[in-house]
Amino acid sequence: MPRSAAQNRDARERSQAAILHAAFEVFGDKGYHEASLAEIARHAGVAQGLVSYYFGGKEQLVGAVLDAYFAKMTALAFDDESADERLRTIIDMSLIGADQSMPQQRITLGLSILPTTHRIYAESEQRSLEAVLAAGELMQDLFRERGADDPALEEVMLRSVLEGVIVKRAVYGRTYPLQAARCWVHRMYGLGDPAEPLPFVASDPASTALRAIDA
Repeated sequence: MPRSAAQNRDARERSQAAILHAAFEVFGDKGYHEASLAEIARHAGVAQGLVSYYFGGKEQLVGAVLDAYFAKMTALAFDDESADERLRTIIDMSLIGADQSMPQQRITLGLSILPTTHRIYAESEQRSLEAVLAAGELMQDLFRERGADDPALEEVMLRSVLEGVIVKRAVYGRTYPLQAARCWVHRMYGLGDPAEPLPFVASDPASTALRAIDA
């Protein structure tokens, strides 16, 4: 019995999601140049022809990976939280993202700094420019509420601090003291110590450093 249009659509969406997930993993593990569409197809459990059919070549696929990354990192939404609560959320969600998506972080780091791939990164960033600017406005708004003299500069410096932590986590993995770094960032912005550790504290060797700080 032939599949309905809805079933075909669901099958396409599942295949595309599986390919993107596999691409995150393979690109993150091997880097852009060493990864192959054949290996990504094997990880996704699909025929290699489907990868090319849905995404084109390797450059287009890694562009889709970057687009998904930018969409995730700019998805900020708040209700009636105070400026301090919003700032805590931005810091913590950025660091949770750094821990839970280290392959993606390695992809973006590698693509952004290598001369041979920087163009791919820049083109994805341009496609996501509206969302990037909107996220920046949200951050500037909270700094205005906190009484900052230059909210735009505060946004740039917050991004710089968080991106620095994310890069170090991507490079050094779980040996990097992310929990302690989180406490430091909270204190730097006058937010006090976090009430609870981030959820991955049990598997993070840096938890020892955190307990020493809290003692």
